[in-house]
Amino acid sequence: MRFRPAALLASLWLAVGVASASGLQVSPISLTLTASQSAEGLWLSNTEDKAINAQVRVYRWTQEGGEDKLTPTRGLVISPPMLQLAAGDRQLVRVIRLGAPPSGPGAVQEAYRMIIDELPVDAAGNKGLQFVLRYSVPVFIEPGGLPAAPAQLSWAIRSDGDRAMLEVANSGGIHAQLANLTFIDAAGHRTELTPGLLGYVLPGAQMRWALKPAAKVFAGGGTLETLINGQSVQQNISLADAPR
Repeated sequence: MRFRPAALLASLWLAVGVASASGLQVSPISLTLTASQSAEGLWLSNTEDKAINAQVRVYRWTQEGGEDKLTPTRGLVISPPMLQLAAGDRQLVRVIRLGAPPSGPGAVQEAYRMIIDELPVDAAGNKGLQFVLRYSVPVFIEPGGLPAAPAQLSWAIRSDGDRAMLEVANSGGIHAQLANLTFIDAAGHRTELTPGLLGYVLPGAQMRWALKPAAKVFAGGGTLETLINGQSVQQNISLADAPR
């Protein structure tokens, strides 16, 4: 699934407690349903002085070939899927699980994405460019029975010509959210790679990201500092280091 906007699209993969842009606010910006929960909700709020329309959809979220993939699903439903928010109003949007949670030996988290679109409001005399805002909110479903194993990550930086590519594989049972990456070389020089959210690695998946510094920056090896699910971690790494 790929999104192509008709006018202007801002795609936000959220990493803070409340997200806002234009007049639409979303809180919280991620949801986790335990095995005993059949529903959870988030709030959409309108801080504009005029009404806004919104559409909410949900997709199964997987990762293949180092990329995110969204596919239609019947595992979750949204209520309401379409809404209009008056100026200063807010609306609870519920995510409802229809089937059973993941279960059985080795069961891992399931992942979904809620796509929330702020839609143009057609009004007489409204001319010019119509701005469309999009939020992408992660939703995780915990397995039943024993808790899923923590995220277990393997790291590698590989050269692709002059570019450096970061590869991260997750053999654990829950997602890993990666943020605030900094590389520290053998001489102690610090190079900021990602000042905020880099992305997620889902259970059993491998992701791949291009890094801005050239591959030669990593040739002598060093240490990666990062936040994994909000926890500070350091990882020794070198160019072309195979995942362990």
